[in-house]
Amino acid sequence: MNKSDFFYDLPKELIAQHPCEKRDNSSLMHLNRKTGEIEHLNFFDLPDLLNEGDTIILNDTKVIPARLYGTKIPTGAVVEFLLLEHQPDGSWVCLAGPGKKAKTGDRFSFGEGVMTCEVKNVLDDGNRVISFEYDGNFYEILDKIGNMPLPPYITEKLKDNSRYQTIYAKHLGSAAAPTAGLHFTDDVFKRLEDKGVNVGYVTLHVGLGTFRPVKEEKIEDHLMHTERYYVPKSTAELINATKEAGKRVICIGTTSCRTLEAAAKDDGTLEECSGKTDIFIYPGYKFKCMDGLVTNFHLPESTLIMLVSAFAGYEHTMNAYKIAVEKKYRFFSFGDAMAIL
Repeated sequence: MNKSDFFYDLPKELIAQHPCEKRDNSSLMHLNRKTGEIEHLNFFDLPDLLNEGDTIILNDTKVIPARLYGTKIPTGAVVEFLLLEHQPDGSWVCLAGPGKKAKTGDRFSFGEGVMTCEVKNVLDDGNRVISFEYDGNFYEILDKIGNMPLPPYITEKLKDNSRYQTIYAKHLGSAAAPTAGLHFTDDVFKRLEDKGVNVGYVTLHVGLGTFRPVKEEKIEDHLMHTERYYVPKSTAELINATKEAGKRVICIGTTSCRTLEAAAKDDGTLEECSGKTDIFIYPGYKFKCMDGLVTNFHLPESTLIMLVSAFAGYEHTMNAYKIAVEKKYRFFSFGDAMAIL
């Protein structure tokens, strides 16, 4: 298939610039995977779509406030750094802009001197390797002086950093939130528990590659970014028991989906594992583990709408997006959700 097959026309005003006032008040489109029928609900209705014994799988990664503004020593020039990956030696690979002001050997100060860094290397792809100097706990300092790395299509400043975290975020490491999970509240979890729905967690640290556009016209030629994941033993056992009982495994978000599909054996079972995945799911893919998907509305021509099309069917997906635009659903990271069951 071609990239252009996944294009749809999205009015700019439908790109959500801020989160819904109450997380679970967002709209929820229920798309019947078999028939393509559509039902318009709210996210707090999600438990009504699930059955006793079903299992939902959430990604418990935590977003790092990874956008930092450094002042060059001694010139005072301001450079924006976006932390991408922590290295074994303690350094960080990052984006820097404007890059010409961040050369090897340059030093920068952050938070009025709370932390400094030195550019150790400039990589072939233009990314920088930087090493920090500070007193205390690095992540506590980041919480004070860092900014959330919001996607480029969100131009409003986020008033509350916690709104770009799920309420169950646990393991620091992501450059972007697993946004389908942003809708969950304690009330939703309580209703799921009352209904007998199981909850399991995996960890996939979302990289900025999730926003990288597909440039190749033939989608099969697209090179997927790599992300780290972990499936705990308890989650693997829960999924295996759910399958054995003939119940459904429902992924909350494309990151949970990619984790399970990368880790699952051909028979759909799992065991505790960790690793890196560059799995690219597009129409024609045979799902091994996932029986249902809850996800936000994604960018035209993105790998994420291709994943949704692989699961829900191309025609059903593109029709659902057309209706979502007509009904003025809110799109992307702070937008509404779709349950494909």
